[in-house]
Amino acid sequence: MHYPSPNYNERPGGAEISLLVVHNISLPVGVFGNGFVVDLFLNRLDVREDPSFESLQGLKVSSHLMITRDGALLQFVSVNDRAWHAGESKYQTQKNCNDFSVGIELEGTDTLAFEDAQYKKLIAVTNLLQQHFPAITHDRVVGHCDIAPKRKTDPGIAFDWQRFRGGLCADCC
Repeated sequence: MHYPSPNYNERPGGAEISLLVVHNISLPVGVFGNGFVVDLFLNRLDVREDPSFESLQGLKVSSHLMITRDGALLQFVSVNDRAWHAGESKYQTQKNCNDFSVGIELEGTDTLAFEDAQYKKLIAVTNLLQQHFPAITHDRVVGHCDIAPKRKTDPGIAFDWQRFRGGLCADCC
């Protein structure tokens, strides 16, 4: 499903898409399937709905894609555009990861196991992205925690990197 977010802009001229960032998100934390994440990415979240939303007042964020608990794929921003998912970030020597990355949100938390359907969809989408953007090599598929370690912990300790990486196409990158 496509939910066009207003929270994006053009990538800088000459920016090569070369990084995939895996995130997790749920609103409130640990509550799934209620539409609040979609509302956040579309700037229509009513922060009065839950006390934990107060800090989100006026926040303008987005992701390219989101994979729900049942494996449904939602798109918010074209992968050719710059979504606002990484914030202040750095990968190796490159700053501003939004400029050259694709962000995928998994509906979840750092500490709850992700669903089989989510791994299957994430693997399929990653394989497809790597075919279209060969600079996204296996070593350039990272967590939000890897590009913003002082601020972020996602996708968290419950994310099975070995399972995920084991499903990636061996000859893609």
